Amino acid sequence: MGKNNFDSEFCGALPIHHINTIQPYGAILVIDKERYAIVQTTTNAAEKIGFDHKEIIGKTLGELCNLSAEQLRDTLGLQAPKTDAYTLQIGEKAYYALVHEQADYFVVELQEKMANKRMADGLKDIKNLMLALEGANSLPQVCDLIVSELKQMLGIDGVMMYQFDDDWNGTVISEQKSNGLENYLGVTFPASDVPKQARELYLKNPLRLIPDRTYTPARLFPVINPLTNSFTNLSSCHLRGVADVHLEYMANMKMCGSLSIRVIHNGNLWGLISCNHTSAYHLTFDESANFGLLSNVISNKISSIINANEYQFISKMQTDRNAIVDAIYSTGSVTKGIFGEGESKVSLLTLFHATGAVLFSGGKQYVHGQVPDANFLDNLILWLQAKDIDKIYTTHHLAGVMEESAQFSEIASGMLVIPISSFSPDYIVCFRPEVIKTIEWGGNPHHAINFEDNGLTYHPRHSFKIWMETVNQIAQPWHEQEIQIANTIRSFLLEFKS
Repeated sequence: MGKNNFDSEFCGALPIHHINTIQPYGAILVIDKERYAIVQTTTNAAEKIGFDHKEIIGKTLGELCNLSAEQLRDTLGLQAPKTDAYTLQIGEKAYYALVHEQADYFVVELQEKMANKRMADGLKDIKNLMLALEGANSLPQVCDLIVSELKQMLGIDGVMMYQFDDDWNGTVISEQKSNGLENYLGVTFPASDVPKQARELYLKNPLRLIPDRTYTPARLFPVINPLTNSFTNLSSCHLRGVADVHLEYMANMKMCGSLSIRVIHNGNLWGLISCNHTSAYHLTFDESANFGLLSNVISNKISSIINANEYQFISKMQTDRNAIVDAIYSTGSVTKGIFGEGESKVSLLTLFHATGAVLFSGGKQYVHGQVPDANFLDNLILWLQAKDIDKIYTTHHLAGVMEESAQFSEIASGMLVIPISSFSPDYIVCFRPEVIKTIEWGGNPHHAINFEDNGLTYHPRHSFKIWMETVNQIAQPWHEQEIQIANTIRSFLLEFKS
């Protein structure tokens, strides 16, 4: 069977940024942009900042901390909010304040300043990891080192690193576990486990801390933001509450506390580092901020290795492309040049890691390597014409777009099409063979979300027992750089034949 897409539309539609609750290890104030008057706060305000949540509505933030509006602007950078934390004195206590700007209001997160709980050496631990990473030169080595160092640094029960695929399923590529946590190395978790809107939030926030899944949420008061007559957007807030379905998911995974750290490559979410504890796991604001910094360090290191590997890949492709172009010139023949009959013996099969190719030109077929039979190729040229393929076309699941190709999946599951004429049905087609893959899923991905009989209440899957799936009729996907190289060959041949 072909691949399934488990990026659930239902999971991806849950409004987790409008959850309207927070985790109670801090408090939130929502203030207007004119007087900095408090229009909303959280119901734990009395416990966290010493003011009853009902009584401070309408007061200005300056009244709470004995600052004028001008002093408040300077103290919190309200004229140009940054991601930096500010210090705010309320009564006898000092707080870290994070300011998040929305169109009509500011959201101010407050967490009391306190001594570090987990990382006594703070930035020193981060620097030591940075030094250790300098000597690692391969992706597996880097990932294993990060996981090992984080587990020791955090004193936590388990650390896993996920890498996302093109369909947003996450595969565990490195892990260390203790204290009875299950091992999932090599296991793939469906995209619905980290749905679309959660992935988008990781682009805003480098980490997500859930110290204790059994927490009692503090709610925003009043429920509706009077400035917008809607829920307040908490998407940038570290304290943002957790959806019930995720808390249940954590319980099923036998974890109580968790810290997730993003890994970014080329501006996209490449992976996550999931740190899990079987009991509550608290970090101070300082410690959390350090891991935000560490996220950037890790992302930069992983990106540097990926980019170095891609450079070598691209350099080799350009060399092979040039050899094919030289062969076409030296032999005076497109057929000989692309099929490796030049001096270098480099062919399209070498260039594109293909096992078969066919040139459709002047109503004739010229084949090289392993290709489907002539009858299929006759139908293929008609299919290409019917689809009006006039630019580079690729698929790594040919049977999914051309059903009759299924019988040839063993040698032709992937297809790259290069149109080489502007006025006649001339094409170069490269084929890639089937790569049969067995995926070890962390539980049945088809049952990632289960609804009760009422159709309204839902739960995550209870079991993460390995669920095996065999995927066939799929080839190695075509790399973006391969498509670009194919475009340069097309441009050259259009000019060469003119």
